Amino acid sequence: MHFQPTEDQRALRRAVRELLAARWDRTALRAALDSPASRRSGEEDPARRAAPASRGGDRGRGAGREQGGSTSSPPLDRELWRVLGEAGVFSLRLPEADGGVGLGLADAAVVFEELGRALVPGPVVATHLAAGLVPGAATGETVVTAAAGALVPWLDAADVVRGEVVDAVAVRSVDPLTPLHRVRPAPPDPVGTLLTAAEQVGSAARTTEMAVRYAGERTQFGRPIGGFQAVKHLCAGMLVRAELARTAVYAAAVTADPVETAGAKLLADEAASGNARDCLQIFGGMGFTWEADVHLHLKRAWLRAEMWLTADRAEEIQAEALALAL
Repeated sequence: MHFQPTEDQRALRRAVRELLAARWDRTALRAALDSPASRRSGEEDPARRAAPASRGGDRGRGAGREQGGSTSSPPLDRELWRVLGEAGVFSLRLPEADGGVGLGLADAAVVFEELGRALVPGPVVATHLAAGLVPGAATGETVVTAAAGALVPWLDAADVVRGEVVDAVAVRSVDPLTPLHRVRPAPPDPVGTLLTAAEQVGSAARTTEMAVRYAGERTQFGRPIGGFQAVKHLCAGMLVRAELARTAVYAAAVTADPVETAGAKLLADEAASGNARDCLQIFGGMGFTWEADVHLHLKRAWLRAEMWLTADRAEEIQAEALALAL
């Protein structure tokens, strides 16, 4: 048994990467990031704190508007959403008889790794999970969000909210492109957990690429900083973390085992946040500036680590499995 992607999966990865390079490149990312709404999205809305929204079940946008929406949420790129829908991102695992692509969880992991690598914003995991259940979700015409643990991303921008999100309260988000509400914690969806882990792997791989390239370009004392042993070790450690997490995610995608999924999420969270921190170390002070993309990966990694399955719960699942095996 091996967990290497097939040739079809490699072709799928190339196609998604090319699609995102054409539709969601760095220029688009920076334009969204520099919009006034995005800059305000990290600010807590006192009005929402005073009058929290109360929602439950699958509801339309109207219900949200009745409760009053936050004005600080960045706009969701609806055209990008439709492009992703046309490409089959949301309908990937939907049977062909139902209008889907008819692929499996392992193929979805490859696709979501690319979404994480490109820092695509929006509730992509929740909309993917809603394909075939919510009209328009598979094609990208409908934006669906859901409680991912104790957090709900893009609650105000979504057309449909799945699950119980009672007494949702707008909270400050560390990620300027992911507005958040806090809700009563919901049981983690195993597929949502795995696809979020795949996004973390994509981010970990991307920051590794960024660090290695910068280490080869930036010079100090007349030589590239990548020539110094300390920097080499950081880059090597990043590669090991990313590959270890990728292997775990691919394995869990094949077996769909809940314990392996928990382990994969734990490793992927560590790889994404650890690699982003090491990338910042290599970039130095420049990495902390608004113009650099490194901090965006770190902030998104922190956020994903708190969604669907947290590290504490993943460790408990692993411990319980080990105890049963003894």
